[in-house]
Amino acid sequence: MIKKGIILAGGTGSRMSPLTKAVNKQLLPLYDKPLIYYPLSVLLLAGIRNILIIVNKGQLSQFKKILPIKNNLGIKIQYKEQNKPGGLPEAFIIGEDFIGSDNIALILGDNFFYGQNLSTRLKNSVKLKSGAQVFLHPVNNPSLYGVATINKKNKIIKIVEKPKKTNSNLAITGMYFFDNRVISLSKTLKPSKRKELEIVDLLNKYRKKGNLKAEFIGRGGAWLDTGNIEDFYNTSNFVSAIENRQGLKIACLEEIAFNNHWINKKNIKEAINFYGNCNYSKYLKKFLV
Repeated sequence: MIKKGIILAGGTGSRMSPLTKAVNKQLLPLYDKPLIYYPLSVLLLAGIRNILIIVNKGQLSQFKKILPIKNNLGIKIQYKEQNKPGGLPEAFIIGEDFIGSDNIALILGDNFFYGQNLSTRLKNSVKLKSGAQVFLHPVNNPSLYGVATINKKNKIIKIVEKPKKTNSNLAITGMYFFDNRVISLSKTLKPSKRKELEIVDLLNKYRKKGNLKAEFIGRGGAWLDTGNIEDFYNTSNFVSAIENRQGLKIACLEEIAFNNHWINKKNIKEAINFYGNCNYSKYLKKFLV
């Protein structure tokens, strides 16, 4: 059972400059919440309560204002800084002490996931005992992503990074589940031409041993990469439309924690005081009835 998760929330955010010159991308507002709330909510939906957030050097204080170490979510949050972006697998090297002898989940801080059965799929994924598992989702433009080809048993038999031509439209999303070997395997990787450790190289090490499985967000679900300004605002509009139509919030951290019985009404009141007079607080008040 995977009980620990890492959110990789560093990076330069260069594709969204100049917005990201002074503020980390994961702290920008995606509709009515900071972007970091969305990947964090995914880990909470998976039942993961022990979380490491990796941030850029010098930006730690910004994150602690929004997600303090002592919080009202019934979870444990730790932080580590990275000097500069070194590729996704670097997260497992930076987080080696945090991971210890456990298996680990990793989610990218700028990825958005949504789906009716997402919670069930996540809870199945954290049951991983050995090997690795990724979430796949069909896309119209596979040439922009790492693309996986699977067999009938949902094992990944081929991975191609940004292929010019491919028979598969299954993109590898920014959510991963690994056994403890991920630390030692990450240390064996060599930097690419971009001078970074590549997640595709890490996944291929599992694939070559037949230990890389696929899970799917499912039809009707959504996976959105908010890495550029157009996708960022498209995602924000998506959240706005869903929330205003249904009257339910996406990525309300306190709601997830309350439904999981990690916090009580007293914690909800504390959260309302923390957020102040805003629509997010008004939404939380319904849990006090």
